[in-house]
Amino acid sequence: MKTPENWIIENNQLTRTFVLSNFVKAVEFVNKIVPIAEEADHHPDIEIFAYKKVKVKLISHDVGEITEKDVNLAEKISNLKS
Repeated sequence: MKTPENWIIENNQLTRTFVLSNFVKAVEFVNKIVPIAEEADHHPDIEIFAYKKVKVKLISHDVGEITEKDVNLAEKISNLKS
């Protein structure tokens, strides 16, 4: 399985930190993730830190590892940034 561009494996999770221009943009970005995650029935761990950074972590908790489901959701989340 190939890691999506700009994502890393950290603590057995597919992880990426997005840097937005401010806190409001960070919250808006998280809100864009919600419908995609709901549609996939796959929910990332998300944290906003340093007021404008959004860290997204994906793992298939039911199997305890990264699966295609994580890779697919990561790619969809990456497309939100552009």
